Amino acid sequence: MHRIQRLAMIAASAASAISTVFALTSGLASAQAYQIETVAGGLEYPWSIAWLPDETALITERAGRLRLLRGGKLLEEPVAGLPEVYAASQGGLFEALPDPDFADNQLVYISFAHGTPEANATRVIRARLEGMRLVDREVLFTATPPKDTPVHYGGRMTFLPDGTLLIGLGDGFDFREQAQLLDNHFGKIVRIDTDGSAPSDNPFVDTEGALPEIYSYGHRNVQGLLYDSETGIVWQHEHGPRGGDEINRIRPGENYGWPVATHGIDYSGALISPYESRPGMVDPELVWTPSIAPAGMTIYRGDLFPKWAGDLFVSALAGRHLRRIELIDRNPEQQQVMLAERDLRLRDVRAGPDGALYLLVDASDGKILRIRPGAD
Repeated sequence: MHRIQRLAMIAASAASAISTVFALTSGLASAQAYQIETVAGGLEYPWSIAWLPDETALITERAGRLRLLRGGKLLEEPVAGLPEVYAASQGGLFEALPDPDFADNQLVYISFAHGTPEANATRVIRARLEGMRLVDREVLFTATPPKDTPVHYGGRMTFLPDGTLLIGLGDGFDFREQAQLLDNHFGKIVRIDTDGSAPSDNPFVDTEGALPEIYSYGHRNVQGLLYDSETGIVWQHEHGPRGGDEINRIRPGENYGWPVATHGIDYSGALISPYESRPGMVDPELVWTPSIAPAGMTIYRGDLFPKWAGDLFVSALAGRHLRRIELIDRNPEQQQVMLAERDLRLRDVRAGPDGALYLLVDASDGKILRIRPGAD
């Protein structure tokens, strides 16, 4: 059963660049004081952040630069050797994800928009990071067919415990009906091996006419994707149209409804579908109407915030806040709205190796923010 805007959403407040916030506790016993600080600035529309084993952070900028945060300082020089990206509207460089065995193989997986205004698509490559340069680039996946719109690419990735890679994709905006068809990559999550091939146990490998990489379908624009090793759950979120942003629990072979079942309407106000739920389609675990435009997502397993253990955190673009979602018996329940008073478009949120939460501010003068415990 999906959960639509659980009522226990707790607003927090802050007043300075480093400020202690006391979250209200009515109905949310796990509220915890925290402080926010700026780690670095000078980023142009940063998109994702991820950590290497030595605690260096990889940060992508949508225009096509890969930056390093090392020892708490953002290096001026970008990493060399990236492919050319199609940087227009929502297109550009998306995620840089280290291989689970990066310490041994130095491999990084990179998603980005590739192509031209007339023919572009989401592409994933892998390369080795040698110092400040990517070498030995290999193309692993390119979504098909190409499209002529500069929006709805998806681009988030996560590894499964068997070493395969999930890639979240979008419907290209003008191609929403294709999300229900298995002969294309619009509105899909795909699963590939690290050499780019489709695993033999993918759900549609033996389905006539289906692309073998497809893992799930019926998505609009996947923006958050993670595997929780403690529960074995793949969590995903996606943008709805006008209303109907979703959090989903992803299972292989399932149909998540778009555009046949949706809680949103068209931007024009027109009805997209009369159905919010349909037989054979998976209902979302949680729906946001009005839309918050969820962007990044992490599940907290650190030591600094024991009351937040196992909670989902979602960064919001249009909502301009961070949202904490308590998982009760593995189901999204109560929510806490954080940082709304800062009025920032938040692109990504990740738990760092130090146990703090890190946020990327989506702006031409983007920043990295860090959340640490405050005084109770």
